[in-house]
Amino acid sequence: MGSVCGICGGSRNVSEYLGICAHCIQIGSHESRVQCTRVHSSLKREFSQPGTPPHNGVSCGLCVNNCSIPEGSRGYCGVRMTHKGKVTVTTGSPTTAHVECYHDWLPTNCVAMEFCGEKSTRGKKNLAVFYGACTFNCLFCQNWQYRYLRQTMTANDLLTRVDQKTACICNFGGDPTPQITHALEVARQTDVRICWETNGAFSRDIAHEVGKVALDSGGTIKIDVKAFSEPLNYALTGSSNENTLSNCEYLAKTFQRTDPPLLVVSTLLVPGYIEKEEVTAIAEFIAEIDADIPYCLLAFQPHFKMKDLPCTSRQQAMSCLKAAESYLNRVRLGNTHLLI
Repeated sequence: MGSVCGICGGSRNVSEYLGICAHCIQIGSHESRVQCTRVHSSLKREFSQPGTPPHNGVSCGLCVNNCSIPEGSRGYCGVRMTHKGKVTVTTGSPTTAHVECYHDWLPTNCVAMEFCGEKSTRGKKNLAVFYGACTFNCLFCQNWQYRYLRQTMTANDLLTRVDQKTACICNFGGDPTPQITHALEVARQTDVRICWETNGAFSRDIAHEVGKVALDSGGTIKIDVKAFSEPLNYALTGSSNENTLSNCEYLAKTFQRTDPPLLVVSTLLVPGYIEKEEVTAIAEFIAEIDADIPYCLLAFQPHFKMKDLPCTSRQQAMSCLKAAESYLNRVRLGNTHLLI
C-alpha cells in the first residue's frame, strides 16, 4: 500500500495524497515545504476555505496560525472573520457556534477515559460537544465531516442538554479553539466536569483559560501531539506544532494535578510517518516536563486523505510502546483492535 516519494523515489508507506516520505519531510528542504503547502492549500480549497493563513488584515491571535484577516475574509479555520475592522465569528455572535452534541453513557470510549475522574461512573452521561471548525488541516482526520457542520447552537441552547444525569462535558471536534468563546461560556454556566480534546495550538491566554476551567471543574485536557518534528507536523496538519508543545509544558507546570491528571497527551501512530523515532522524541519531551503525565498511543486506521496507508502494525505499536515506556510511567496503547 502507499505510493512513491516524489523527491527521493522511496516507497515505504508513502501517502499518495501527500506525495513525499517522512525522511524527505524531516530534512526540511525547500522542495518538501513547497509540496506540503501545495497539498494543504488544495485540500482547503476543496472545502471552500482559505488555503493558507491570511495576512494584511486584523490580527486574530487565537492560535498558532497567527492569521491577519482582511475585511470580509475568513481565517485559516474558516469560522473566524473580520467584520467592520474587528475579528468575529461567522455565526455572528461569540456565544453561538457551529456545533452539535450528543450523550454517551459513562464510561465512554474517550482516549483519556482510563485516567478520567469519571472512569468508574455508572448511570451518568457525558455530553459530547462536537465543534465544526479546526485550526489544523490533518490529512488523516477521522472526524473530517466537521467541515460540513452548519448547525448552530447558542451557549444557552447547549446548556439545555445538561440534565441531572450529565456528569461531564467533553469539548472536541474539529477542535474547540476557533469557537472557544462558546465553549468557555458554557463552562461558566455549569458546575459539571469540563474536559477538552484539542491539538493544543491555541494562544497562551486561551491555554490559561482552558487550564483553569479544567482545574476548577476536575476535568482533563487531552492534547493530541501529532509530531515532535515541526516539518513533519506541518506536512501532516498544515500548521506548526510550536504552540502545541509549549502549551503542554505550560499547562502541566501551571495547573498541577495528578488525580485525575490535568494533562493527558496522545499520538496517532501513522505508518511511515509517526513511528518509533518520533514517539521517542515526544516521550522524551514529555518526560522532561513530568514523567507521570499519561501518554496514549493510538493505532491508525486509513481515513480521509490517507486511505492508501495500512493500519498500524502490531510490530510498530509494540516498538513505539516500548520506546515511550522507557521515558514515561503511564503509557497505554489504544485502538488495539485495529492492529494488524
